[in-house]
Amino acid sequence: MIILFVILIVIASVILGLVVLIQNPKGGGLAGNIAGFSTQFMGVKQTTDILEKGTWLFAGIIGVLCLASTLFIPKTPITTKQQQNSGNTSPAPTQQQSNPANTVPIPNN
Repeated sequence: MIILFVILIVIASVILGLVVLIQNPKGGGLAGNIAGFSTQFMGVKQTTDILEKGTWLFAGIIGVLCLASTLFIPKTPITTKQQQNSGNTSPAPTQQQSNPANTVPIPNN
């Protein structure tokens, strides 16, 4: 489920980036001249309004997806027993073994 959210967030981020890059803060760029139309189409400014609404829409979608994805993160860590039950046969971490030739025996009291 997490992978689905990651894919949706990446797609929405790419679309948001494209919408932002189309806009020009000074009123030019593609927002000002799409297919020969000026920013006024039939007497109403529509192109910049659509791009601005698209920016807010995709920013909101990314925010909602990020918050919703946290609900699907597992809350308990996987323990060694759960790993063994799931078929993972990786050995548990062991202490580092020392070389017996270099050890000094400690007498018991």
